[in-house]
Order: sequence, then structure tokens, then C-alpha cells
Amino acid sequence: MIQFKEFTLDNGLQCLVHEDPTTPLAVLNVLYNVGSRDEVETHTGFAHLFEHLMFSGSVNIPSYDEPLQQAGGENNAFTSPDITNYYLTVPAQNIETGFWLESDRMLDLAFSENGLEVQRKVVVEEFKQNYLNQPYGDIWLKLRPLAYQHHPYKWATIGKEISHIENAVMDDVRAFFKKHYSPANAILVVAGNITFERAKELTEKWFGPIPGGVKYERNLPLEPRQTEARLLEMEADVPLTALYKAYHMPGRTSPHYHAADLLSDILGNGNSSRLYNELVKEQKLFNSIGAFVTGSLEPGLLLIQGKLNVGVDPHQANAAVEEIVAQVRAQHVAEDELQKVKNKAETSIVFSEIELLNRAMNLAYGKLMGNPNYVNEEASRVQSVTAEDLYQQAQEVLRPENCSTLIYKAAPSAATLSELEEAMAEE
Repeated sequence: MIQFKEFTLDNGLQCLVHEDPTTPLAVLNVLYNVGSRDEVETHTGFAHLFEHLMFSGSVNIPSYDEPLQQAGGENNAFTSPDITNYYLTVPAQNIETGFWLESDRMLDLAFSENGLEVQRKVVVEEFKQNYLNQPYGDIWLKLRPLAYQHHPYKWATIGKEISHIENAVMDDVRAFFKKHYSPANAILVVAGNITFERAKELTEKWFGPIPGGVKYERNLPLEPRQTEARLLEMEADVPLTALYKAYHMPGRTSPHYHAADLLSDILGNGNSSRLYNELVKEQKLFNSIGAFVTGSLEPGLLLIQGKLNVGVDPHQANAAVEEIVAQVRAQHVAEDELQKVKNKAETSIVFSEIELLNRAMNLAYGKLMGNPNYVNEEASRVQSVTAEDLYQQAQEVLRPENCSTLIYKAAPSAATLSELEEAMAEE
């Protein structure tokens, strides 16, 4: 059980405090309620670009990392389609340094053409290295717009096109900051060896004077129910042909989310799952295969992905996957199989609570969903899923017409090289 207390500043900043006197550390986690889903389709990648810009210096602090390192701390951040999250860990006695740093860049960034140019180049290079020049790197650039036709989940967090980052200008950057980076659009979690009273005092001191801003209200287009299966085939210089299948499923706040999540575990979580047992061990069609969910706040995706063995026809492999999916839809999952995946999921939740930083992040995410106690309730929600719940979700989520399939073929030269490497390994 993760104990916490909460309060809200007059400027709208929502704050949670988790005391843990057993650790010498303290954590400051700032979640901004903005992700790539909040971008305009002609200016994508801005949420991720801003993650970088937030480390380029604020009004009163030209270098974010230097004073934190001098205080013995470390930091990082990440961007998703739903949120942008910044966090730092520091010896508890130096936590005020963290308050100073985070509050100053929430107050205002030191917007400069040079800083924008530096970070723009960094992000463009990241786009090229991780998405364009890496084997299978462009999967999400192809699969998201195949699965989503209307909702802004249809572009990746890095952006829809590299030109959107290359052409970013200062006016756009300032407008994005003003719209999304304010106390009214943020959640602060303080965790570790610090009392609630001290945490509240420091929060009021450092964050209290910041103007609240306007709370961002979303009005995003809904993704219509998919009524026809979609297929995209492409070829690239990759070692093995790969198969990706995406099914629309409920979002994190839906009462059906955990049933759909466990459905993915039944299909492909680990070497004892149905897909792995049948298609890797028995039929030997795949080199590897698994299933997972995106865990999106709004309706997300249940994904099946696998790499085929050399020489296997991708359409044969796809048909084999669909046969197993049809079997899962055809009958209720046995209680022992269901209990096994529920126990595995609960164990994962429990282990995620060991790290102080994870506890802080989970509290912030729960608060964003409207229930900060979600972190303490999730295990029981998982255990309450029944075989009938799973069956009902299988009927809805695993509909053949609800599936978008991407067949990512290895170019002949790459396939030949892979065969040669396998032959050499056997000798």
C-alpha cells in the first residue's frame, strides 16, 4: 500500500506527497498533461521537442544539469502520446535544489534561437537514427496511421514527418509552452525521505508564485469503430520478415481495460503463451512472437508482433496467428490459465512499487486518470477479471474486422544474408 496525501495550490497545481523515511533519497516528479495527441497534424513532434527544450535553460538557470549534479542528483524525462513526464532523484537533504530547478523552468524557459536550433538538430538526428535508419525503426510510422484514421494517435511521438521538426519556429514553440506548460496543466509528486509538511512548504514557496495559466481542455476526434480489416505490405532491408497486428481496445480508464490487457497476456506474454507455444515451439513458423497493449489513456491497441523464420511465407504465418486468435474467441479461457496470467500481472505491479521513482510516477498517472489511489487498487482490479470478462473482450477486441495487419518483408538481399549467417552458425 502506497500512502500519500494531496493538496492543490491556488494556481491549480495538483500536488501529492508520499513519505518514505526508509530511504535517503527524495524524488520530484512533474507530469504535464500534454503528449503527442495534443499536437496539430501539420506540426507534430512538438511534445517530444519540448522535452528536449526543457533542459536548455530557464529564465534564471542557464544550465539545468549542473546544479543538480552538484547536489548529487540525476534526472530524466519521457514523452508519450498522452503525457510528458520530468523527474529527478536527489539526496533528501538537497531536495530544495530540485524544487528550485523544476519551478523555474515551469515559470518560463529561456527561449533562444540558438537553443531551439541545437535541440531541433538533436531531435532530427534522433528521428533519423531511431526511426529511419534502424531496422524496423519505422514500424510505428507505418502501423499507427494504418490503425488510426482520425484520432491523433495516428502519428508517433517523434512526429509524423521529420520536416515538422526541421521547420519548427520560435513563435510555434512559445505558443506550445504557453498552452501546455503551466501549474493548471501539471501534477507534482514529492516522494521519499521528506515530511508532508516540509514538502507542502517547499511547494508553496517555489511553485506558488507561478501564474496558474489556463487549464487545457481536450476536444480530440474520436476514432470510429473499425468495421473492415486493413492490410499493408512493405519491404525493407531487415534481417527477418516481421508481422504486426493491431486491434483497437479500451483505454486505461475503461472498466474493461484489464480484461483486454489480460487477453494480450493469454495470447503472447512469455514463452508459455499460446502464440509462442504453437508458432515458435511447435510449428516453428516464428523466431519470436509476443503480444502487448499500448496502455493508452484513450482507446489504444492490443498488438501482436513476431519475426518469421527464414523461408516462411508471411501470409501462411499470418493465417496461423489468426487461427489462434479465433480459438481464443471461440471459447472461455480455463480458470487455471487465467489465474496464471493474473498472478503474473499482479507480480509485475508489486515489483513496480519497489522503486521510489516508480511509486511517484504511478501516483501522478493515477491522479491524471482521476484516481490517485489507482496504484493501490490495480492489483485487485486485475484479480477481479473473470473468464466471462475475458470472453466478452475477445468478442469485441479480436474481431477480424477490427485488425490492422502490417507485413514487413525482408528484402531479398537481407534474407539471403540471414540465410548465410544461419548456415555459418550451423557449421
